Formats: sequence, C-alpha cells, structure tokens
Amino acid sequence: MPASPSTARAINDRLALRLLQREGPLTAGQLKQLTGLSRPTVADLVERLTASGLIEMVGESGAQRRGPNARLYGIVGDRAHLAALDVRLESVSVLVSDLVGRVLAEASVPIDADAGTGPAVEQAVALVERAVKEAGTGATRPEATGVRGPGSVREWGSLHTVGIGAPGLIDPATGELRNTTGLPAWHRSLVCALQERLPDARVVVENETNLAALAEMRDGAVRDRDTFVLLWLDMGIGAAVMLDGALRRGASGGAGELGFLPVPGTRGLPSATDCEGGFHSLAGAAAVLELARECGVLGAEGAGEEATAAEVVRWAVATVTDVRAARFLDALAERLALGVASVVALLDPGCVVLGGGVGQAGGDELAVRVAERIALMSPLPAEVRPSVLGDGAVLRGALLTAQDGAQDELFG
Repeated sequence: MPASPSTARAINDRLALRLLQREGPLTAGQLKQLTGLSRPTVADLVERLTASGLIEMVGESGAQRRGPNARLYGIVGDRAHLAALDVRLESVSVLVSDLVGRVLAEASVPIDADAGTGPAVEQAVALVERAVKEAGTGATRPEATGVRGPGSVREWGSLHTVGIGAPGLIDPATGELRNTTGLPAWHRSLVCALQERLPDARVVVENETNLAALAEMRDGAVRDRDTFVLLWLDMGIGAAVMLDGALRRGASGGAGELGFLPVPGTRGLPSATDCEGGFHSLAGAAAVLELARECGVLGAEGAGEEATAAEVVRWAVATVTDVRAARFLDALAERLALGVASVVALLDPGCVVLGGGVGQAGGDELAVRVAERIALMSPLPAEVRPSVLGDGAVLRGALLTAQDGAQDELFG
C-alpha cells in the first residue's frame, strides 16, 4: 500500500536529515539531486525542518552563476550538546560538543585511585563539570530549572547524551559496566554519579575497544570496510569485532577478550580472574617493554628506561636501520601474529587493525611484519593495517556514539 502523506513526509524528512548528517550543509538543489525528490517536495521539507528548529541556513554556496547564490542548509548544532569520556585506569579525558560534533571544550586529568573511590569519582566529575561550563551549554536549555543543589543540571548546563568508553565488560542486557576483577571500583561509581548529577541526560557506556573500532571505521583506518577486527594494544589487550558494519559483543559482552587467549610462549595459562599467562603476557605494555629490554632497545638513546611501550615502538620504527630496532620489531610481530592468527582462523575478517598507542606507533613497519607472518600461518587472506587514530580513537568513538544516539532521538 502507498504511504500516507504524513508517513511520506516523515520518510522524506528523515532522508534529508541523514544526508545533512553525512554530507554537511547542502543547498535545496543538492538535496533534490541526492534524494531524487521533486523541487516542490524539497522546498516543503526544507521549510518544515527549518520551522521545527532542526535545520537552519548556514551560508550560501560559492557557485559562480548569475543571480543570487543558493542558500546552504545545515543541522542546528545548538539543538543539543553532548559529552564524551575516555575512562582509563589512571586518567579521564572528556570533550563537549554540539549536535553536529563541533568540539566546544576538551580536557583531561590524572586520577589518583589510591585516594579511594569517592575522591577519584569527584575528580572525574569535577573535570566533566568544568568542561561543560567552559563549553557554555547552559544557554541552550533555560527550561532546565528548578530547585537543585551543587553539581546540578542548572549549574552544569544542558547535556542531551553522554558517551563513556571504559575498559571491562558491558552487560548486554542492561548496558551497565560490570564489576570486573582487576579494574578500579571508581569506574562503575563514576557512571552512577554522572547519571545522578545529569538526570536529564542519556548516559551510554561502551567498551573502549569497541568505541575505537567504531571511530576507525567512520574516521580512521578502515573507512572502506564494514568487516574487520581491531586489536587494541596498550596497557591491556583486547579486540573489537565488526561484522557487516555491526559490533559483535558476544552473549556476555566479552567478545574480543584476547588478553585471556592461551598462546604458546607464556609461562602458564590464564585463569578466570587473571590474564597473566594469556596473550596479554606477550603483547601487553609491560611485556613489550620487557621485550625491548631483551633486544637492547630500552635504554638506548631516544628510548630511555622511563619510556612507555608506545614510545619505544615509535623509536624502533624511526631507527629501523639499527639492528636492535629491527630485531625488536621482528620479535614483537612474531608475538602479535599469534593473536592475529587466532582471530583470522575464527572469524576470517579480511582485515585486522593494530590499534591503541602501540598499534599506531608501529605504523606500517609493524603492520607489514605481522601481515607477512600471518600469510605464512593462515590460508585465509588478511590485510593488516595500523591505526590512524591511536589513543584518540576511544574518545572519538564515544562522541560518535553520543552523537548518533542524540540525532536518532531528536530526528525521530
């Protein structure tokens, strides 16, 4: 049956908004060309969306032609404000943006977990509060008033959606961060505190590696693919599985916990509460630094004893003609290939991204070495690419998640 007029209008409006999300500001003529709708229909939807406060004229096209330039229409960014958090073991980073992703404020702070859960949460919450105030979001929703105490919505301003990236497992049934052995208690308390302080905002929590994969697919190393696995290489080890453009989280939210993968070359086996003895023991940051020491890289000029794993890998790539650097990168690639080969054998993703700080630092030098070893170990073709976004992928993925959620609700 043909759609009713109201349904057809809703479909057309949604199509136009999606195009403006993806392409940025467009003229009515461009909307007509991209949607295939008639000129009167496009004119009606532009008028309708403008009257509803969803789009506005943001300028004029630069087309050289006789007569006035065509008006450019874009999504109203101030319709809603968003926050994104990257919660690490010892730090929190936050950014605040408008609805179209323009960053208005950004900050980070180290967290002293030894001070206890309460002080750690207050440090993180204070960081978010400062960022929101710096962004000046309070003017967008003056109706959010009433009798409220310190840290309230009125003081903080208006946030429509908050996206949080954190290590650990997310319960697929509730969307909550699970209480996981080895991770600080303040992580879960922070999520609860933000939900209490921002009762009008939607708070979404996602595993950090999953968010990194989303960011790499939208803005990074795999914009041309919708099926791949991202291997997160940092303090800990993890993986995100993206199949046909959808994240696969597993029955308990634990898909990609490669740190617990039993592999040869370790001194034992992992346990249910400790990934020592698993792939983590070969590829985690501490293991990478120990390997660098064994290869004579750690302590070399430019890669001092206080260097991080990513800094050591970056030094090795920059000085790859040094026999120590080449030996270190070869040995690291041998280790990483064990985890990558397991992923390739199980999922046949066709592409694996080496993410996190170590993956980005390794660049093509490390990716090529891993790919060469995979080609010898597996009959399945697997391209290996370095991360483009590195550590920044989690925060970017958290913002994209918040942006998608807010736009879906507002444009629905």
